[in-house]
Formats: sequence, structure tokens, C-alpha cells
Amino acid sequence: MSFFGRNRTPRKRSPTPTRNPNLPTRKDSLMGPFFEPSSPVCAKPLYLSSPFADAALVKGNFKTIVMLPKYVDITEWVAVNIFDFYTNLNEFYGVLTEVCTQHHCPTMSGGPILNYVWMNPGGKQIALPAPTYIDTVLSSIQNLLEDENVFPTKSSMHLIVYLFESSAQLMSLTDQPFNPSFPSTVKHIYRQLLRVFAHIYHAHFHHLLHLRAEPHFNSLFAHFLAFGREYELLDVKDIKGDPSAPVGVGLLWERWKESGIL
Repeated sequence: MSFFGRNRTPRKRSPTPTRNPNLPTRKDSLMGPFFEPSSPVCAKPLYLSSPFADAALVKGNFKTIVMLPKYVDITEWVAVNIFDFYTNLNEFYGVLTEVCTQHHCPTMSGGPILNYVWMNPGGKQIALPAPTYIDTVLSSIQNLLEDENVFPTKSSMHLIVYLFESSAQLMSLTDQPFNPSFPSTVKHIYRQLLRVFAHIYHAHFHHLLHLRAEPHFNSLFAHFLAFGREYELLDVKDIKGDPSAPVGVGLLWERWKESGIL
């Protein structure tokens, strides 16, 4: 697939981060007195409060940056964006691995009364600690991204740009077509990535604030939501959840819709 080229392999995370024992850990900096997990929980989540909810790197409507470019195959456009969302979210989670532990996150929480469960190959639902759940999700997605039968990358011509006076046309020629199951596969990937976003917002947004990374994370999530809705990779129910167990970020989605961001 032409967009990935030769350097599309995601960066693999080490399950046990290594560090210099003489230096403070990220945990030390993220878990300071103001950000102790035992601190009282506000009635309104920080990610829904001003100015944090509106912090972003991109101003305006995200629909303008998810539109299919001219002369680009829609399947390849979806595939390359899936790769980018996975890579960026993986990087954010990598910063939080020392605070997202089995002790502090014993469940895969996505809201005040919502806990996601993992379904094994036999169809049995299993409750996993958040770090185990997320590592399983990210590892399974990485395996799919590296599978040529799912995300084909071999091509005879990676990207051809034809210039005609002041206009440009893009053409990509691939040797291997996408599998017919690709749409259902990417929808499954998208739902799992949404759950990782939901957990980070619910359980670790205060850590992102401490790192002053909320504009970056909000922009990534808004881009993710806009793309998912534009190409029907996410249902509203996925975003908002069940009324009896709502997804925390569902209210953030509503807020951004009302403000014209989505």
C-alpha cells in the first residue's frame, strides 16, 4: 500500500520501561501531591471543564481535515489514518504506563460506572486490569498492521505524482488488493482505540494536564472522532455508550459538536 511505504512499522513499546535509577521517574513527576489518585474526585470531570475541554492545537471544524483528498483511494486513506491514530495514541499511552498500573487501574474503566471487558477467542468475556487490556489491544492492532493480508504494503510504485502545469494528480498502484473483510476489521480496530481514549480521559486526564499535553490529546481525539464519523467507523452508541453505563467521553463529543469542532 503506497502510503505506508517502507517505514510504516509501529514503534514497539517495552512492557517494562527501563530508566536510569539515578533519575526521577515519570511516575514521580506525574504522581505529585496535587495529582494523587486518592484525591477527591470532582463531580464534573476535568476533561469536561473549561478551559481544559476546549484546549486544542487546531481551531475550527475537524471535518475539513478528514475529507478524502482528490485522486486518493478511500480504502488507502482509511488505512493510513488508522495507522496514524494507532501510532499517536500508542505514544501517549507510553507516557502513562508508569501510572496506569494494575494497582491504580484494576479495571478498564471508561466512565464512572463503565468498565470494558475483553472477549477471548472462545467468546468469553473477561475483566482485565486496564494496562493488561490496553497492552492486549495495542498488540493485537500492531499484529494486524503488520499483516500483509490485512494492510497490504507491497506496491510496484509507491507514490507517483504527475504535475500538469499548476495542478497535481496522485496515483497509487498496488500489487495486492485489500481483503473484503477490511471494513469490518477497521471498525473493530476503531472501537478498541476508542476504549483506550475513553480510559485515558476518565482515569488519566489529570496526568495529561500535569504534562500540559491536553491540547495535543484533545486535538488527536477530535480528529479521531471526526474521521470515524465521516467514514462510518464509529456508531453514536460506541461514543455515548448505554444510558445505564455511559461512556465518559460521550459528553465531550456532545460538547464539541455543539461548539462546531465536530
